[in-house]
Order: sequence, then C-alpha cells, then structure tokens
Amino acid sequence: MGEQFEKITEKESKYHDLEKMSIRELLVNINKEDKTVPYAVEKAIPQIEALTKAVVEKLKKGGRLFYIGAGTSGRLGVVDASELPPTFGVEYDLAIALIAGGDEAIRKAVEQAEDSYEQGWEDLKKYNISPRDILIGIAASGTTPYVVGAIREAKKHGIVTGGITMNPGSPLAREADYPVVVVVGPEFVTGSSRMKAGTAQKLVLNMISTAAMIQLGRVQDNKMVDMQLTNQKLVERGTKMIMEETGLAYEEAKKQLLKWGSVRRALKEFFKNHKP
Repeated sequence: MGEQFEKITEKESKYHDLEKMSIRELLVNINKEDKTVPYAVEKAIPQIEALTKAVVEKLKKGGRLFYIGAGTSGRLGVVDASELPPTFGVEYDLAIALIAGGDEAIRKAVEQAEDSYEQGWEDLKKYNISPRDILIGIAASGTTPYVVGAIREAKKHGIVTGGITMNPGSPLAREADYPVVVVVGPEFVTGSSRMKAGTAQKLVLNMISTAAMIQLGRVQDNKMVDMQLTNQKLVERGTKMIMEETGLAYEEAKKQLLKWGSVRRALKEFFKNHKP
C-alpha cells in the first residue's frame, strides 16, 4: 500500500557527523531536540481532549481501554496500562495493552511481527473486545500494518478508535475516529522514533490515562488514595497522607492504613467514627 504523505518521522536529522561529536555535544544536542516535544504535544491538546472524553465515556459505562502498538509504541502502551492498577487501584483488565509479537516483544524485537494487517485484530479478539470498549492505536509512523489493520477492523465492528501518531495524513491519522497527531519533526538520529516520538507518545498516554482516572474519581484532592500498597515506599506515602488528613501520629496512621488496605478506606472509616 503506497502512502501519499510526507513521513516526517523518517526525514533526515538536522545534525550531521554525530560520530565526531563529544559526549557533551551529543547530550546537549539531544536535549535541545527533547525540549521541543512538550510544545508539539501542547498543539495537539484539542485532539487529546476529544480522545480522552471518549475514553472516559466508555470507562464510566463499564468498558475497557485497549492499546495496540509495535516496538517502542507497543512497549509504551504496555507501560501505561500496567501502571494504572497499582497507581489508581483499578482492576487489571480495565486497561489492556497488546504489542506485536506478544510479551516476548517487550524485551526484544520479534522479526516481522508488525507486518501483518490481520494479526492485530486476531490478538484483540482473544479479549472479546466489543463496542463497549475503546481502542487506541499507537504508531509513530502511522503506517504500522499491525496497528492500522486492527483499527480498521475494530471500526467495522462498531468499536470507537483513537490513534497516536507523529505523521499528519498517515493511515492511522486518517482511520482513527479520534486521531492525535503530534508533529515532533525529524529525530536526532535519523528515523530513531524511540527518541522524540517515543517521548511524545509517553506524554500523551500519561495525559489520557491520568485525566481519565481523575475523572473516574480515583484521585482525591491531588492524592492517589486508591494506590495498591505493594511496597514499603507506598505504605510510607499512604501513611503520610493519612497523617496529613487526620492529624494521627505516624504509628496509628500506618496501623489504620494496613488495617483497611487503602488510604481511601482508612480515611472513610476514620471520619465515620470522628464526625465533626
């Protein structure tokens, strides 16, 4: 399939003779490029807002959020989905991330895994995806067959779709119901979309999922009151939240946290028994 658009993600770097640069020069120039990414994301906020509203609407009605991607894009989807349960206390199947080549591809590249237009939908079917859910395709190029094919097939089955890409006019930008196009320009190393494109994708995914979790009531004030107490650091954080809200001493706050299992429940029980 010949794409009739300019693939900005493949354009030549503005920098030349990288191998002749000192380490300091390399770092300064990479950082110079990285600084441009948040401004590119800012321009896409109206698109991000539209997609986030669609996500919230589906999740509030009991639907699930699916991410699908390949390579770096797929790995970033996996990171975002896997962090939601411990951070916000949601079920592990609320956000599901699929990567071309399966879990093995998280750690190492799987040859030609992303080249099939059919495989993405086949993988999604294993999760009984339905119109109750929402699917977001992630592809810096906007051309990845695994992602584009899945988005096309999902639309045929009445599933709302979003897309995160760095190339305007790309197949993913055209196919998705809610495209998010962040134009970060050529990479420091030509075509290395794990750099600025990957950073932009991470920022956008953070924005969508964090805003959605807040809208679903998973944050009180500015605190993660439903976080899972999976390590000592989080127990300490939860204890301090309870101390701040209740005035309890450290040991008693920690005792209440461990008794009730979450900051939210501990605070609820405290204020139920200590009505003003």
